[in-house]
Amino acid sequence: MTAASNAVRSGTMLPVRAARGAMWTFVIVNVVIVEALFISAGEGKNGVLTVAKFFGLHAALLMLFQLLLVARLPWLDRRIGMDRLTVWHRWTGFTLLWTILTHATLVVLGYATLDDTSMAKTFVALSGVPASLLGMLAAAIVVVIGVISTRGLRRRLQYEVWHGLHLLLYVALGLAFVHQLQETTTFTSSAFATAYWWILWLFAFGSLLTGRLVMPLWRNSYHRFTVAAVVPESDNVVSVYVTGRHLDKLPARAGQFCIWRFPGHHHWWLANPFSLSAAPDGRGLRLTAKAAGSTSAGLRNVPVGSRAYVEGPYGAFTSLHRSRPGALLIAGGVGITPVRAMLEDQTSGDFVVLYRVRSEADAVLLDEVRQLVALRGGRLHLLTGRTGENAVPPFDPANLHRLVPDITDRDVYVCGPPAMTTAVLGGLRQLRVPADQVHAERFGLA
Repeated sequence: MTAASNAVRSGTMLPVRAARGAMWTFVIVNVVIVEALFISAGEGKNGVLTVAKFFGLHAALLMLFQLLLVARLPWLDRRIGMDRLTVWHRWTGFTLLWTILTHATLVVLGYATLDDTSMAKTFVALSGVPASLLGMLAAAIVVVIGVISTRGLRRRLQYEVWHGLHLLLYVALGLAFVHQLQETTTFTSSAFATAYWWILWLFAFGSLLTGRLVMPLWRNSYHRFTVAAVVPESDNVVSVYVTGRHLDKLPARAGQFCIWRFPGHHHWWLANPFSLSAAPDGRGLRLTAKAAGSTSAGLRNVPVGSRAYVEGPYGAFTSLHRSRPGALLIAGGVGITPVRAMLEDQTSGDFVVLYRVRSEADAVLLDEVRQLVALRGGRLHLLTGRTGENAVPPFDPANLHRLVPDITDRDVYVCGPPAMTTAVLGGLRQLRVPADQVHAERFGLA
């Protein structure tokens, strides 16, 4: 019996629904608590400052949510996926930016009204107050990061540069925390308020440190990942085999990815997310990468025997989310790597693979995919040619339905370049494939 049929027969809630439900419950409960604290703490010195306090409390809550979204908590990551959590982090970040700007503006306006003076003079006067100065510095950092995170500027920066600047947000969080400590009306208005804020901040910071620092360091110390082999697959594609100790205890699943660093070959800050191109077997891991940048292009020169630093595994692109007996696996280019790994998880022949490439020569790991599909009794369609050369786009709804007539009764997994993924998801929506049956993973860390 497959994992999919188990899920269908038991009637249990799908993992992604359970995770989203838990997240919304967490958000709603904490918003209600913050609203209650706002009401119980009493009004400010005037109406404007009361509204400013309202925005300040919610800005603190948004900061805490931001930490949890990027903490890479395994339970959330395996059910929702880093790509979706990152999108939510991005939009929460812009909401936080405007909330902080509104809070800061109202504070200056409130004290200017209270003292019957200009906002400029009030701003200068407040900058001499330690608590206010800390809040101003935190707000300034958030504004700077918000500006460089807009799509126009973000695309012009290398990931390592953007990520380095983004780390300043942790400085802003520290400043905001101390700022909140000194604002006694919000942090110590009651014993419950003090306990609540301390528990929430410790939980958020603890989750972040555990997920982003403690767990990766512990896993690399425990498993001692080492490069076992480097195998060129073609002129611009290479597979790297990594071994280590006790890999049977690494909680990795076919379809997931890791963030890989090879400090003996590249600088430690150069990292890339590469999917596992073979199902974890407890003895080794394999990544297969196409030369798309300086880091991935240099993988064929990684010395055998050198240490590898591995973060993860991450991602929700796994059979955990199967809800139907049949599956459709759609891959484009090097996006075949997680799909190839997932083929080893297929226990029945009720699956179809659509592999989109410009030409058969560009099909990474094609021989392995063919062998696995044949061994498990599935079907493979190799879709070649440039999109403009085809009378009908390969992922047009009519073409998808022709290739897979029962597509609405299958789980659909999609992994490939952004344009292809967008086209496929659009086609699936037009075919009315239930959203719970569609599982997509987009490339990139940011």
